[in-house]
Amino acid sequence: MRPERQQTLNLEIPKGIFEQMLEHAKTEAPIEACGILAGRDGRAEKLYKMTNRDNKGDHFMMVPQEQFRVAKDIRSSGLEMLVIYHSHPDTPARPSAEDIRLALTPDVTYVIVSLRDDPGRVVKGFLIEEGDITEVPVKILEQ
Repeated sequence: MRPERQQTLNLEIPKGIFEQMLEHAKTEAPIEACGILAGRDGRAEKLYKMTNRDNKGDHFMMVPQEQFRVAKDIRSSGLEMLVIYHSHPDTPARPSAEDIRLALTPDVTYVIVSLRDDPGRVVKGFLIEEGDITEVPVKILEQ
């Protein structure tokens, strides 16, 4: 992990985008929802819902063609990919062994939305690089 990145870790998600992400997770349950957040300077500005190609409740795999389309849109919008998110319909918001193994995109925060306890939904962010995990504070903005 790069120490300079660790010092500047922050993630801010406007409430409207957070609610879209949560609704996406609830709609897709019992399978894992997945998507991407793009923005600038650690603040999300746009949500991209992705298709879970594997259609499973304990695993997600994005459709490569969708990923390419989204990457192109992010670049053309002058944004950067900040987050790869997915839901855990029945487990806590912590990376599974498979989440860690498949965390191959550098410099993004992996956000997990847990639906395990309905009234106490949990969203947590993680920087995962070469198997090292650092929790990233997620701030939901009330704007």
